[in-house]
Amino acid sequence: MLRAPSSRKRKGGVQKLNLIPILDAVFIFIFFLLMSANFIKIYEVSSDIPIVSDREPPKNKKPLALTARIYQNDIKIYMGVPSRLINTVTKTPDGEYDYETLHNYLIGLKQRYKSERGIILEPQIDIEYDKLVKVMDAVRMLRKTDPEMYHKIKDKEGNELEERHYNLFDKIVFGNIQG
Repeated sequence: MLRAPSSRKRKGGVQKLNLIPILDAVFIFIFFLLMSANFIKIYEVSSDIPIVSDREPPKNKKPLALTARIYQNDIKIYMGVPSRLINTVTKTPDGEYDYETLHNYLIGLKQRYKSERGIILEPQIDIEYDKLVKVMDAVRMLRKTDPEMYHKIKDKEGNELEERHYNLFDKIVFGNIQG
């Protein structure tokens, strides 16, 4: 015969769950998440998208239409409409693209076409992100050791002034990026 438990054995009552250790662990976890967020740096390299327009291009000058097509073994530089090959920059013996040769060639182009700022990058292969950024840096930035370049501008009164270039071809447009 079974009897119901007596009240003597249930004297202790219902015990409450101790949440303090769990809350301590959660707050420590949040603290470490906030601390690690300070070490992440995000960099942005600006790029324009191609413009589609119904209007006729300006007739007063031919577009330079400077294009750099990035292949597995080299970078080919094209110019004009229709495009024609003007230079090929091969890789260095260690297998990297020759960013210095590319940069120096573009300095020569910039000295001839001082008002041009645009370049179209067309990766023809799957290229690693860091290599693409190095190509972008080679085509867009003038270094302190590069020769100074100036172009003529007119102020509000119509006086001609010389303005210094601080960039090579800084208006970068990607020509064939596919998602």
